[in-house]
Amino acid sequence: MLKKRICQGLSAVGLALAVGACKTPALVQKTENRTVPASYVGAPSDSTNAARVQWRQFFTDPNLVALIDTALQHNQELNITRQEIDIAQQEVRARKGEYLPTVGLGAGAGVEKVGRYTIQGATEENVDIRPARRTPDPLTDFQVGAFASWEVDIWHKLRNAKKAAALRYLASVEGRNFTVTNLVAEIASSYYELLALDNQLAIVRQNIDLQSNALKAVRLQKDAARVTELAVRRFEAQVHHTQAIQYGIQQRITETENRLNFLVGRFPQPVVRDDAAFNNLVPRAVQAGVPAQLLQNRPDIRQAEQELAAAKLDVQVARANFYPALRITGALGAAAFQPGLLTTLPESLLLGLAGDLAAPLINKNGIKAQYYASNARQTQAVYRYQRTVLNAYVEVANQLANVGNLEKSYGEKAKEVQALSESSTISNSLFSSARADYTEVLFTQRDALESRFDLIETRMQQLNATVNVYRALGGGWN
Repeated sequence: MLKKRICQGLSAVGLALAVGACKTPALVQKTENRTVPASYVGAPSDSTNAARVQWRQFFTDPNLVALIDTALQHNQELNITRQEIDIAQQEVRARKGEYLPTVGLGAGAGVEKVGRYTIQGATEENVDIRPARRTPDPLTDFQVGAFASWEVDIWHKLRNAKKAAALRYLASVEGRNFTVTNLVAEIASSYYELLALDNQLAIVRQNIDLQSNALKAVRLQKDAARVTELAVRRFEAQVHHTQAIQYGIQQRITETENRLNFLVGRFPQPVVRDDAAFNNLVPRAVQAGVPAQLLQNRPDIRQAEQELAAAKLDVQVARANFYPALRITGALGAAAFQPGLLTTLPESLLLGLAGDLAAPLINKNGIKAQYYASNARQTQAVYRYQRTVLNAYVEVANQLANVGNLEKSYGEKAKEVQALSESSTISNSLFSSARADYTEVLFTQRDALESRFDLIETRMQQLNATVNVYRALGGGWN
């Protein structure tokens, strides 16, 4: 009767423990919004998407392709992201190990001397025990065997933790892809900028020659008393001004080359390029597709999606901490007070098996804090995902508008260059026949130089806008 009451009491305590542990605080979880507009503003709704074009086919300049190839092997930022992938992979391996039983081997030795006035010492002293059967004093203890421990994953806590680690590994892979996308775009933009600077430098040098010849002509006219010293000084100042521009462009060329070398992962050296081909470069048409394709093509969106899924699993893992945990332990080996007796079986056999069920009952503030923090991080991941999607759409929309406006701007600037070039020729002719003032010649030359500069700058912006659309769509990593 007493045994039955004890069993009933233990059962009641276990039930109360389980019920108390299973009470988890309620959370208001936020769900991500995956809807995007049906099309880009002002762009046709066509499923053809340039993001699916490999970068080797998108960029046709062999020198640019060689730079990108080298960067994909030696860029330091990209190498850092590769190590982050390895770190995430080892985290998956560690979580998988927690899910499996732990088995180890061990050996130990000890010695114990029983006091005369302890229960064991007093018992042996007062009981008539033959000397051969007395406990050795001091008592040595030798053990060798295997031990195992396994937490039974009743609530899928360990399994969800392993899945979360796997999702973060996939997120790190997407992070590496996003780094590749940005790297390819940055190299292409810097390369086009370098070509533009080369052409601007060539224009400056041509203008220096023309202005130097004009200065000689003005000096001759001054000697003939047709102009004053003021005209000579103004033409001379114009030559010095253009020479200063030349040195500024040379510095920009050096910095751009070094930036390219840094991205490629090498020390500064000349960058192989064909600057004459810049004038023949025509920005290619880029098909934007539909906004829904961003969810599959943009690596940063897929990275945010994987991190969001992992954050959701973290909430489940934190929730499982409220529930009882079942752990099974076992041991198998041999134990004896003399090393030679360890092999005496079954007398020295040591066998143990135990299971324990434990759950938090009182003072669960630590678990609650972890639970609420996991939910807050999951909410953060939702906002981060939605922000990434919104940012991707805005980037594409901006660059598409930029491509269209730059195309119109280039047409107008080309007409401006033609008009100012003709004006420069006319002003020189009129000045030679004393029908125009020298200031008109100077202003016309300056405007013609600036317009040619602006035309090259606009062409570079066109090429970079094409690269930016390709990057914004998610191209360049595959």
